[in-house]
Amino acid sequence: IQLIGKSTVACALSQILYQRGKLSYILDGDNVRHGLNRDLSFKAEDRAENIRRVGEVAKLFADAGVICIACLISPYRKDRDSCRAMLPTGDFIEVFMDVPLQVCEARDPKGLYKLARAGKIKGNICSRFAGFTGIDDPYEPPTDCEIALKCEVGDCASPQQMADTVVNFLEAKGYLQP
Repeated sequence: IQLIGKSTVACALSQILYQRGKLSYILDGDNVRHGLNRDLSFKAEDRAENIRRVGEVAKLFADAGVICIACLISPYRKDRDSCRAMLPTGDFIEVFMDVPLQVCEARDPKGLYKLARAGKIKGNICSRFAGFTGIDDPYEPPTDCEIALKCEVGDCASPQQMADTVVNFLEAKGYLQP
C-alpha cells in the first residue's frame, strides 16, 4: 500500500503552482487547529465552526488573488456547501480524496485510528474528540465535487500524479492563465 495523505498532495500541488509562477498558500487542518482554531474540539458544532473559519480565511486569500489550498477533513456536506457559497461561482473547487478507511488506518501517522478503535477517543470526557470520522462519526462523501482522487488498496497514484490531476483540471478550466 502506498501511503499518501492530503497534506502530501497539497504540498506537491503547491510546488507545481510555485514552479508555474502562481502564488498559493496551504491551509492545513492540523496547522490551523494549532493556532486559529485551537479553541475548538471535534464535536459536530466545533467541526462546523472549524470549516467555517477556514472557509473565511480561504476567501480572504482568494480575494487577494492567492490560490488557497485548504486540506482538511470536512466530514459534513452542509459545511462544504457553506464554504462553496462564500465564493463566486466556479472559484471553489472541491477535491475529494476517495481513500478507503483501510488505507487511512494503515497510514495513521498520529495513531488516532488505533485510539478510536480501542475506544479511547469516543466519549472520553478528557478528550477533545466526540467521535472519529469513519469510525464512530460519519463522513458524508461529496455529491458534486469537481475532482475525485481515488485510491484503492494496493493501487494508489503518487502524490505528484494526484497533484498533476488537479493542475490538469485547473488548466482545462482556465485558472492557470498568465
